[in-house]
Order: sequence, then C-alpha cells, then structure tokens
Amino acid sequence: MKKFLIGFIVGALVAFHLGINFGRHKPLWSNPYADDVVEQVKERAGQAIESTKGVIHEATEPARKDVEKKLSR
Repeated sequence: MKKFLIGFIVGALVAFHLGINFGRHKPLWSNPYADDVVEQVKERAGQAIESTKGVIHEATEPARKDVEKKLSR
C-alpha cells in the first residue's frame, strides 16, 4: 500500500507537469513556468520602478520649491 501511495503521488506530479505543457502546445518535458515567471518579474519590476519614481518625486517636491524660491530672489 505504501508503494502504491508513493507511486500515485509521483505519477500525479509528473502528469500535472506534462498536462500543463500539453495544454499550452509546448514540448512535454520543458519547464511549464519558465515564460510566465520571466514576464511576471519584468512586469512587477516595471511597476516598482514607476511607483518609486512617484514617491521620490513627491518627497522631493517641497525641497525643490524652496530652491526655486531662493533662486528667483
């Protein structure tokens, strides 16, 4: 029974992997998550950069206004 259970779990994991690739029309033994992970990282990095730019801009706005006032005198 123990061998059957271990074989069932291993078989289910392999079948899941092969099923994802088969459904996406990719080679069966390729990594089914390779493209998705790269795209998600690129998208999240772009979002992080944009939000960081906005926060920095808001944080430096008062100092920028003070400098502009001093230069205009």
